[in-house]
Amino acid sequence: MAGTSSKKRKSTGPKKQPARGNPQKRTESRDPRKVEPATARDWIGAARLRTLPLAVTPILIGTGAAMLVIDQFHWVIALFCLIVSASLQIGVNYANDYSDGIRGTDDHRVGPARLTASRKAKPRTVLIVALVFFAIAALAGLALTIRTQQWWFLAVGAVCIAAAWLYTGGKRPYGYYGLGEVVVFIFFGLVATLGTTWVQTAAEPAGPSLPQEAWFGAVGAGLLACAVLLANNLRDIDQDRAAGKRTLTVLVGRTATRWIFSIFVLAPFGIAIVLALFYPIAWLTLLALLAALPAILIVWTYRDPKELVVALGLTSLTSIAFGAFLLWAFIG
Repeated sequence: MAGTSSKKRKSTGPKKQPARGNPQKRTESRDPRKVEPATARDWIGAARLRTLPLAVTPILIGTGAAMLVIDQFHWVIALFCLIVSASLQIGVNYANDYSDGIRGTDDHRVGPARLTASRKAKPRTVLIVALVFFAIAALAGLALTIRTQQWWFLAVGAVCIAAAWLYTGGKRPYGYYGLGEVVVFIFFGLVATLGTTWVQTAAEPAGPSLPQEAWFGAVGAGLLACAVLLANNLRDIDQDRAAGKRTLTVLVGRTATRWIFSIFVLAPFGIAIVLALFYPIAWLTLLALLAALPAILIVWTYRDPKELVVALGLTSLTSIAFGAFLLWAFIG
């Protein structure tokens, strides 16, 4: 019948299924091309050694501040503080590689290639490496706790590891909500610097002490660590915005980020000038401006986001030079 033939026929083809699932869960690349396994160079690159000075700077400053109140240099304690800080830094870099990789956030990164996103290494392997470095930090921290009998340090260490993991890991990573700089300032500025001073002075009969120089240095170290993170996030702003990663840079935009970066880089030199009134060698920290000013210039004038990799490296160099000169000023 004509009426029957005029009815719409049902499609026999496959139906398009709506997108389902949590967007934060693992995503797999559909690229059919064969990917070569990660080399030693790839693994070293994933450790992001450009950021390692951020782990060294607070140890230098904290040790120098401790030397102001103790009669001897506890080099073993300082070394273990460095192991804790460096292991956490490398661990968080591998953890970020894993977490951002399985979410798909790193699929179009401008900076160095990531192991997980590039499929050069299995996500589980990257995760295990991250956990190994966290374990190294935990063991070194436990040794410090036993040596100084500061048992509450166990809780501090647990919070540090949790903060390292939850930066991009977990269901609600704080790095995706504009809180990365706040936490970096707390842990790679205040906690790392003041903790280093505390454990070294705690080894003395007079007990632990936190001189005001340690606080000044901690603020400077924290601001420079935040500046490195800003340079990194400014480089990735377009990719982060597309992936739904709401870093501080994504929230405030490029121009505001440039201003904040400049303030974070220059403010520590104001602190150094104040300290130089009492510790003249601290004037030498101004030499670190030779790296800081070019970094600021790049951030304000870059055309290609890859140029910000250089700015990141220069800011890291500024950080370790700042810490080294303050150490010299305090012990000199």
